[in-house]
Parts: sequence; C-alpha cells; structure tokens
Amino acid sequence: MKKLALFSLPLLMVGLMACTTKAPKVEKKNFVPEVPKLTSDIMTPEVLWSFGRMSEAEVSPDGKSVVYAVTYFNIPENKSYRDLYSVSTDGGTPVQLTDTPEKEYNPQWRPDGKKIGYLSSQSGSTQLWEMNPDGSAKHQVSHIDGGIIGFKYAPTQDRILYIKAVKLDKSVHDLFPDLPKANARLETDLMYVHWDQWHDYTYQHVFVTDYNENNVVAGTDIMKGERFDTPMKPFGGIEQINFSPDGKKIAYTCKKKVGRAYALSTNSDIYIYDIANGETINYTKGMMGYDINPVFSPDGKKLAWESMEHDGYESDKNRLFIADLATGDKMDYSKNFDQNVHGLVWSADSKKIYFISDIHATDEMYSLDVAADSIHRITDGVHNYQSVMLAGDKLVGQRVSMSHPADLYSVNPADGKAMQITAINKKYLDQLTFGKVEKRWVKTVDNKKELVWVIYPPHFDPNKKYPTLLYCEGGPQSTVSQFWSYRWNFQMMAANDYIIVAPNRRGLPGFGTKWNEEISGDYGGLAMDDYMSAIKDVAKEPYVDNNRLGAVGASFGGYSVYYLAGHNNGYFKAFISHDGIFNMEAMYTTTEEMWFVNWDLGGSYWDFKNPVAMKSYAKFSPHKYVQNWDAPILVIHGGHDYRIPYTQGEAAFNAARLRGLPAEFLYFPEESHWVLQAQDGILWQRVFFNWLDKYLK
Repeated sequence: MKKLALFSLPLLMVGLMACTTKAPKVEKKNFVPEVPKLTSDIMTPEVLWSFGRMSEAEVSPDGKSVVYAVTYFNIPENKSYRDLYSVSTDGGTPVQLTDTPEKEYNPQWRPDGKKIGYLSSQSGSTQLWEMNPDGSAKHQVSHIDGGIIGFKYAPTQDRILYIKAVKLDKSVHDLFPDLPKANARLETDLMYVHWDQWHDYTYQHVFVTDYNENNVVAGTDIMKGERFDTPMKPFGGIEQINFSPDGKKIAYTCKKKVGRAYALSTNSDIYIYDIANGETINYTKGMMGYDINPVFSPDGKKLAWESMEHDGYESDKNRLFIADLATGDKMDYSKNFDQNVHGLVWSADSKKIYFISDIHATDEMYSLDVAADSIHRITDGVHNYQSVMLAGDKLVGQRVSMSHPADLYSVNPADGKAMQITAINKKYLDQLTFGKVEKRWVKTVDNKKELVWVIYPPHFDPNKKYPTLLYCEGGPQSTVSQFWSYRWNFQMMAANDYIIVAPNRRGLPGFGTKWNEEISGDYGGLAMDDYMSAIKDVAKEPYVDNNRLGAVGASFGGYSVYYLAGHNNGYFKAFISHDGIFNMEAMYTTTEEMWFVNWDLGGSYWDFKNPVAMKSYAKFSPHKYVQNWDAPILVIHGGHDYRIPYTQGEAAFNAARLRGLPAEFLYFPEESHWVLQAQDGILWQRVFFNWLDKYLK
C-alpha cells in the first residue's frame, strides 16, 4: 500500500439522497484530512494515501442503518486514525459516531438495536464499549484484565463471547528466571514464526460470560489449557465464531494442531461448545481441508460453513456445506457450482443463503435456495463486492473496483440493481481523471481463452506510443479481479503514463477449478506462457512502445518477474520484484506454512523419487537462470516477511550486481509481506516509479 494524507480537520463524509441526522457535538481529536482543490486531475501517491478506507460494516437489526469504520492516515505522524460512522441503508448523510485519538473497531449492533458495541483502548486496555445509535452516551462495558481482541453478542442478549490472548508457553525468562536480561528464544518445533510475527507464547481463546450493560466481567475460557488459536492466525476474525440463535451453543473455527503437524496441514474444523454442560464436539471430524466460518440458520435447525476438501491445499475450491443439526447429515450445496463461496449470510426465514463468489475476474453476490438446491447470481458488473449483508428486503455490500475505493451499496436481490449509499472519497474522486479499464480475451498457447485487464493512462492518446507494464499477480491463486489496492493500484500506475496489462493467467480462481489448479507443481509452465501471450497480444497495438516494456509483481508475481528475467532475451527493459521467491530450495526450508510449498512445489528438494518436486527445483527455480539476466532490476522486500524471507530478495539483488546489472534493493526492516505504514508506502511508490521512469522513459 502507498499514498499520502495531507492536512487535518473536518469530516469528509458526503451526502447522497435526502436524510439528515445530527451527530452529537464532540471535541475533534482524530484526523480526517481536509480535501483541498487539487492542482492536477492526475492521481498522486499523496492523494491516494489521503483517501478514507472503509471496513467492518454491519447492518442494524431493523435493517435501516449501517455502522462502519473509516481509517485515515496522518502522514507527518506516520499514524492512522479510525472512527465509526453510520448511514441509512436508503442513503443520506453519514453520521460520525466516534472522534478520538484511539482506534475504534469491531462495531456490533446489540440484538435489540438500542446500542452499538465496539472496541476501544480509551481506558488503557482494549475493552468493550457501547453507545447509542446516534453516538451519544458512550460508556465502558467490559473490565477484563489485560483487555480483549474481539466480541460478539448472543442473539438472546443475555451473554457475550469475547476473544482474549492467554499465555500458555514459556519464554527463556520463564525457563531461566535468573537471566532476566537474556535476549534469546529457544525453539523446539515448527511454527515459531507465522507470516509477519514470532509466536508470542500466547493463544487466542474464546470466553463466554453474562452480559451486563454496565459491567461485563471475566468469563469462562471454553478452550482452557488448549494450545490452539481461535480465531485462527494470521487472518481469522470474529466471523470464525458464532452463537446459536438460542444463545446456548457457540460454533467456532480452530485447527487443533501444533508445531510440525500444524505446519504440514490445513485441516481446520468446526467445533460446537455447549454452554450448559461445557462439552465440545468436533462437528467436521473427518473433513480434511479448511472448514471455517460457521453460521447457524435463524431457526436454529441448520449450520452452514465454508469447506475445502483436501488437506494441505490452501487454495482448494471453497465449498458451501450445510448440516441438519437434528440428523447430523452434511451436504455440499456447491457440488455443481465450479466457483468459490465466501461470506455466508442466512435469510431471515432460513430458506436462502447469500454469499460472494468470483466469476471471470469480478466478485458478485449470489443466493442459494436451500430447498431447491439451486444457486442464483444476483449482481453483474465491473466491480468486486467484498461482503453481503441482510437489510430487511434489501442487501447491503461493500464494493470496490479498479477505479473506485470501497463504498457501501444497497442491492435489490430480485434484479441486482445497486444504489450507492456512501461516498467516502467523493471530494477527491470528483477532481480526478482515471484511465479506461478494458476487458480483453487473449488466446493462450494451448488455445484457451485468458481474461486480461488493460488499464490505460488518463487522457490516453491512441496516436502516442506508451511504455507498458506487465503486471504479475501473487497468490499464486489470487484473482486479478476488480480490486482496489493501496500499493498495486492500477490507476496509480496508469497515472504515471503507463499502459498496464494485467492477465488472469493459469492458476487464478474465477475460471473453474481446472484453470485454478494448473499452477500447482508447474510454476514455470503455462502460467509464464499466459503472461507472454497477454503482453504480446496487447503489444501489437500501435500505441504500445515495444522498446519500453517492463514487468512488475509481488509474491508469486515477484517470483514470476525473476523467472521471466531469466528467459527474457531483451524483451523487457526493466523489472521490479517485490517479496518474490528466488531460490526454491532455500524457500522450502525457511518458509513457515509447509503445506504451501509441499502442495505448490510438489514436496521437498531431497525427495529425489518425486518427479513433480524434482521438476520444480531443477527447472523452475529462478536462481538457475541468473546467467541469462539482461535487464535492470529493482528488488523490494520486508524484514518481517516470514512467508518469503527477505534473504530471497537479498540473494536476487546480490546476484544481479555480481553480474554487473543495474540493480537496487529497497528493504523495509519493519514491513512484512505488505507495506502498511504510510511513509513507507509513499517511499515505495516513489522508488517504484523512479526506477521505471529511468529505464522505460
């Protein structure tokens, strides 16, 4: 991510429709950038970083309002501020509910709709607070020693569950208390690091306690003594835990494995805890892949969840499973639906489930009629819906596109027609000109069709010749959909007068299971051919300068850049690789989630009888082709990236310089697989475009 926030002061929420509600008067303590008159209609990193970033939307029980969070960055402080807002589901002027120097998050409507609960660290530790729907009468509700991480109300409103970190493992200071100044770790098994952090000797546990709007106190740890995390780290949230409608049971997601077993497996399960007797059952025992995000039907008769079939395959088809709680029968309702499902929401009458699915590089709303076992597509457009929520007879979802950051939309489930109900960044967007986004189908080397997005510069002139960038997607199984990114932002790239070619190469979802799976064990095969098919097809256009082509990408995209650099023959004139795999053998024993490399590379480099693994290491490792590198390369890496350790970037940069090639190494000691700090993000953008401009302009 990368952009800048400037000024400071008023509220940037813009009204649509009629409706006005007055927020209570509060002293301003947070940071919302003032929107200036821009000197140009071309987007800059500074403008991009001043956009408000929406998250955590939730519809009120009566379906009439949505509470949501907006984050703004103060660049001089290198700090973000997040506050809560609400808006009518019919549109109107949003109301700012909180205004503090702390970050408020995890907003939840109380089941009776009379209060909004949220988390705040205003008291010194993160606790549950509540306020009236208009933002008045804020008060602290929980008093849990050490604070909490997340919470959820029981539908019956007599209980809440909350998430808290519990220390169960011993550090060297626990083991050797007479050495308080020792600075070391003593590890005995795998998973001591995960994605961007070292294991801190604690585990996230679910607690349940009685609800009292004046004083919620410590409750019962439903996982007492267990060395497992719920929600699962690093990406799981409160969506992985839910109460039953009668408030008597809690369903939660957990992978009850540790160390080496955890590193080798994706087998998480849905557990159901009975509050009355304290018993827990594994409801998905024998289902071997990821089983996550359980949701009870409102009538309490069924349980739905997202499920993958194969252990060890993190990008398997995400299926929609429903169980009859009376009989225990479980059924895959997406068996004839060759797409993924995400974000399940039951209808109020328990007859339908709404969800999000990716189709041909867009993410759309769908519905399942449970009785008819039939799936219906609701929305259709050049956009990504990131969520779906029930709002009476409407649906509400957060939506983005390559040309629009996140806002909320109200959707008619009958015809899919949408109405925008927030416009967080309207005052900026009204002053900017974005480039055209074009969908293009390209023939592949094996005569299949590949969807390619082409993003043109603002004020594109077909009579000019433009430098052009091939964008290589990460994942490897992450769709090049209509996403809005604060780092790999296509409009930001196009604003620097580049044409962007973004292919949905082999190995991306949204085009059927077979297409998605054709990357595994074949990193340097058809996916690389697909990249070249895309760029060569677009390069035939008279406005593409074939002498000024570059290739850029992160993660698997960074790997792709290294691999293409070794098979270049002068085609690309500049490369940028961010957090890419350079040496597969080194990657295998330095990454953390071993299931990933076992599935994607085929296995270990010492398994000489494994033809898939041997092909990966011998044929597809980019370091084998450094002798062919012939173009300048910028390498970027984060010091806290434990999925692809920074030594991969260091090795690639060193190799380029040893070969005498122009190269730069942009290293962020405190960043991870992403770039999340404001000033680091701005720096990323500046170095990125300085490099490209130097060699392509």
